[in-house]
Amino acid sequence: MEYEEFEKAVDFFGILTNTSKKDLKKKYLKLSKKYHPDMPEGSEEKFKELQDNYELLNRYMDSFAYSFDEEEFKTQFPSFTNYKNWR
Repeated sequence: MEYEEFEKAVDFFGILTNTSKKDLKKKYLKLSKKYHPDMPEGSEEKFKELQDNYELLNRYMDSFAYSFDEEEFKTQFPSFTNYKNWR
């Protein structure tokens, strides 16, 4: 995977910041209805591009390595850090 391909896929889905696989799938389903060849705005080419980009982002998300330290936890779940005795 090249970074340019990754960047193109992120732009295609309109991802501006962190997103979950669940949110990515929602965007994919919404866009698949829009770009399906049977729809007015759809085409085989655009639908194929959507599928390729979705697969690329899923591969990236599946192979992402998580850091299990306190900083990463606070970044992922900022609401938990508001408690006085969260440790």
